[in-house]
Amino acid sequence: MIKEIASLMLLSVVLFGGCQTESLGAVHLEQVVSPTKQVTTKPEQETNSKLKLIGSSEDEQVKLYAIKETEDAIESVTLDINGRTKDFDWSISHHSGTKPQLFYTDLTGDGKEEAVIIIQTGRGTGLDNYEIHVVNSDNLSEIKVQRYEDIVAEHIKSRISKNDDGTLAITVISQGQVGNFNYDFDPAPDYHQGKLAFGGVVIYTLDNHKIKLSLPGSIGISPTYVCDFNITYTFDKADNEFIVDQIEVEPVEK
Repeated sequence: MIKEIASLMLLSVVLFGGCQTESLGAVHLEQVVSPTKQVTTKPEQETNSKLKLIGSSEDEQVKLYAIKETEDAIESVTLDINGRTKDFDWSISHHSGTKPQLFYTDLTGDGKEEAVIIIQTGRGTGLDNYEIHVVNSDNLSEIKVQRYEDIVAEHIKSRISKNDDGTLAITVISQGQVGNFNYDFDPAPDYHQGKLAFGGVVIYTLDNHKIKLSLPGSIGISPTYVCDFNITYTFDKADNEFIVDQIEVEPVEK
């Protein structure tokens, strides 16, 4: 009888141990497949939805998001071209009054669109300044656009003198072409300015897949604009750069 009881106790221990082992194994399996441990990758659109959208092209292929922002300006941005993104340290003032202009168009003539971003950088009495950025849609590298300062230094010469009747005689030489015209008064008689000044107004636009720049020449500190330089750019494939192509000069009518 004692042997039978001992056998029954031993069998119970074996059965209980087996059930316990199966239970622990089941718990371990549930921990492996628990949804809380799975890794997921968020789509690009969901990531960008957390950023502040500050502009997009008409077809929404190009979008601009703010990364770092202060009370006065956005100090860095994320550019999104068809879902591909890159950060740039472009500054956008909150006081300019004009939102960034975004375009998606072929400016290089290779059949592929580039992203174009035009940003107003300053405005005020007699002042209206913009900058332009052109970005390759394949590798998101920025394509250089020749600065207006370099265009003036290389292609524009001017001379100002006073006529006997108090009017100003202005001579402009651009791309080898000479133009002469009079301005009907001297807005700054004590300033003694010998040539035109530039930089008060710098306005970029796009026209028929071309970059255009309106760059008036001025006299005086105020300033007073006496002639307009309408500049058209062309793409230099060898240097991967937009450079001046044509310059047209028009006197300002009073």
